[in-house]
Formats: sequence, structure tokens, C-alpha cells
Amino acid sequence: MSVEFLLCLGSLFVLAGIGVPVAYAILVSAIIYVGAGGQGIGIVGKNLLDGLYQSFLLLAVPLFIVAANIMNAGTISDRLLGFCVAVVGRFRGGLGHVNIMASLIFSGMSGSAVADAAGIGRIIIDMMRKDGRFPPGYAAAVTAASATIGPIIPPSIPMVLYALVSNASIGYLFLGGILPGLVMGAVLMGMNAWLAHRRGFAVEAPVPLRALPRKTANAFPALLMPAILLYGIYGGVTTPTEAAAVAAFYALVLAALFYRALSLRAFYGILVESARSSAAVGLVIGGALILNYIVASENIPNLLAGWLVAIDVQPLVFLLCVNLLLLVLGCFLDATTIILVIIPLFLPTCQNLGIDLVHFGVIAVVNCMIGLITPPYGILLFVINAVTGISLREIIAEVWPFLGVLVAALLVMILVPGIVLFLPRLAGYEG
Repeated sequence: MSVEFLLCLGSLFVLAGIGVPVAYAILVSAIIYVGAGGQGIGIVGKNLLDGLYQSFLLLAVPLFIVAANIMNAGTISDRLLGFCVAVVGRFRGGLGHVNIMASLIFSGMSGSAVADAAGIGRIIIDMMRKDGRFPPGYAAAVTAASATIGPIIPPSIPMVLYALVSNASIGYLFLGGILPGLVMGAVLMGMNAWLAHRRGFAVEAPVPLRALPRKTANAFPALLMPAILLYGIYGGVTTPTEAAAVAAFYALVLAALFYRALSLRAFYGILVESARSSAAVGLVIGGALILNYIVASENIPNLLAGWLVAIDVQPLVFLLCVNLLLLVLGCFLDATTIILVIIPLFLPTCQNLGIDLVHFGVIAVVNCMIGLITPPYGILLFVINAVTGISLREIIAEVWPFLGVLVAALLVMILVPGIVLFLPRLAGYEG
């Protein structure tokens, strides 16, 4: 490990520690690395631009962001909520179940946990708080926990980023996320039901069954989006990036023409907000591409892989240790940084130990999503605090039971790879 690399790491940790945004900290530390090594500073810009412009897959990220923002802007969220209330609102703690079910459905449209929490999540929190049905902190905690499902069930922006660094099939990654997403929804509903009975939360007035067909018809066009995406990818009609474009176009047609709930002014605002979000993600991606170049130049992944193989570590032990490390890092780093900077270090070891990259990718993304609600960083906690005004203290106090069952679900996915690989293998995956 060279002196230049130690300088790079040291400057990165110092800058990040004093509050400099991670993307800028990476760029500055990369410049320090090439400067200390006597290389031309232009190599930083070259690697950044080459990585961004040579990856067609990266176009899927802003397109999925646009689709999510359009879904949040129209009446689509309201129609989905009406459908969820009709199906599961009749049980004790019903609005908590509605919250989780809405996240399961909306995850098939947005691919973003933040979009889920800030959009449809904010609406459900207001419903749950009305007339004191649920404590504000509890409503926010359920919303944050259920929003973690968003990037697990396809489409998924984090899985697109993982596919970028691992060369794993994005199609099989999407398929591999379906059952884990459903497992996460099931354990969250189980915990919500247990807490609702224990704390005596109110039972909502049930929606008559005769109204269910009408509620389903209202939401049906929106419910079609995941099916259209999956058919496009697995039917050989579109690439994943083209499927993202189809998703954005379908959301636009649905909101503007079918539901007539999107004005030109609102559409302009969506494009501006989507551009800002995409630029923020792009900066992190660009910085990570440069840092990955530095790490590859130092041969760190192969050295790590060789060392782990030499000490004869077992694949299961390796998986458990890596996931424990990711859980700890998730308390302090955002998911994009972990996927683009940390996870590539372990990919050569996975290949040497015979660990399936689709299985590893899905559980890594699940792990990163759990990090989004893990104090003290937990970005979803801050997002919900910002959009609802509910104090962080209240949210954190209520989130622990949901965090616990999600970690338990992650452990099951690690121990039983078939949960992740069942659907990909049905589709012909041989991993």
C-alpha cells in the first residue's frame, strides 16, 4: 500500500469527518493521490467522464427518478392508497398495514426509498396521525421501515448501480429482489400486527367488499407498471435502460392523459427536481468511479481476495462478516457510496469463494436499505423528519422493532440463498 494511497484515504476520512459531502471529499482525495504520485491531474477528469459516458446502464437512474416523481405528483398515489385501504385497512393497525402494502406496490414504480418515503409515505403519515389514531413517531417509523422495500422489488436504482460495478445481470438482479421484498413486507406486517394488538391501536371502519372492484379498477393502470417493466426486460423487448425510459413515459401518459392530474407547470417542476436528484447521484457515481480506479491501481481487491483465500475463510463466514461490516457502515454512509465504493472491494473474493454475485448483490442492497433507517445517520429518518416535522427522537424511539425484524429477514436471506435465486433460476439463470 503506497504512501499516495494512505494520503488519499487520510484526506478522504478527514474531509468526510468534518462534514464535506462524500462526492466532493472523494474528488479532492483523488486529486491529492494523483498529485502526490506525480500523475497529471487530468486523469481524474478522464476517469470520471469515461465512466459516466461509457455506461449506457447509468441512463436508467435519472429515468427511474423521473418516473417516481411523476407518480408522486399526480393522483396516482391517492388511487393506490384507496386500493390498499380497501384490501388491508379493515384489520387492527390497518393503516400500518396500508403503509407497508403501499410501499410494496409503489416500489414497483419508483425504485427509490426516498421517493417512496417523501411521496406516498407523507400522505399515509397524515392519515395515521389524524384524530390520534397512531402516535406520530410510530407512523413515521412504519413509513421509514416500509420505504426500505422500494429499492428491493424492481425497478431498483441501487441494483442498477451494483450491476455497474459487478457486471452482474440487471435482469436477474431485478428478479432476485422480488421474493426478498415480499419477505421484508411480511415481517414488517407481522411486527405491525403484534404492536397494534399489544398497544391497542384503533380498528378502521372496513371498506365494503362491493367497493373493492371499483377501487381495484381505479388503481389497475398504475399496478400494471411493474408487469410492463418485467415483461419488457425478460421478454427481450427492451434493455433495462430502455425499460426505464418506458417507465417514465408510461408514468407521464398515465398522470397527464389517463388520470388528467398533471399540468405543464407541474411537469416542468418534476423535470427540474429530477435533474437535481440525478446530478447529486451522478456526483457520487463520478467520485466513486475515480476512487475505484485508484483502488484498482493499488490492486487492493485482489490482495484482499488472496489474503482471505489464503486463510481459508468459509463462504458463509465471509458473507456474515461482510454483511456485519455493511450494517455498521450503513449507520454512517449512504447506500450509493457503500455500493459504489465499498462493495467492489469484496467482489473478487466472492468470485474466488464461489459466492453467487446475484445473491451477494441482492443481500448487499437489502443491507444498504436497512442502513437507511439505522441511527445515527439513517437518511430516511431525516427525510421523514423534514417532510412531516415529527421529531427525530420520536421516530428513532419507535423504529427499533422494525429494524430488528428486517435484520432477522436479512439473516434468513443470507442463510437460504434460494429466497433470492429461486425466480432467477426459473428464468434460466445458471448461477
